[in-house]
Amino acid sequence: MSDTATEPLSVPRTIGRLALGAFLLTAGISHLTWARREFLAQVPDWVPLDGDTVVIASGFVEIGLGGALIGLPGRRVAVGWLTAAFFVAIFPGNISQYVTHTDAFGLNDDRSRAIRLLFQPLLVLWALWATGAWRDRRR
Repeated sequence: MSDTATEPLSVPRTIGRLALGAFLLTAGISHLTWARREFLAQVPDWVPLDGDTVVIASGFVEIGLGGALIGLPGRRVAVGWLTAAFFVAIFPGNISQYVTHTDAFGLNDDRSRAIRLLFQPLLVLWALWATGAWRDRRR
């Protein structure tokens, strides 16, 4: 698997990649500013690091991934895999929010928290599709 793109993406995939990049940039900035407390509520108690440190670090990772999705189209395959892995890595926080009945981001009941769990796999698929990472995995 090469980390460089060899074939251009379709217009819908390119738009999807850029939109995902913008989403991650916004989310990352919100980790460091206006939504920091909301993200802190999602850090599971079993994480052996200070929750605020986790929120800040994940914010910087999201900013880096978002910037890479937008600014490094030639590395889109590697960035797509990294972004998908990041979405998998943060999924336990979403599960924890559901299991511990933690209110955050307007998810104030178990039904809304359960529905949110269904969206995490869609983010993984979005990252792989929009970057062509799955399609170009053998190139």
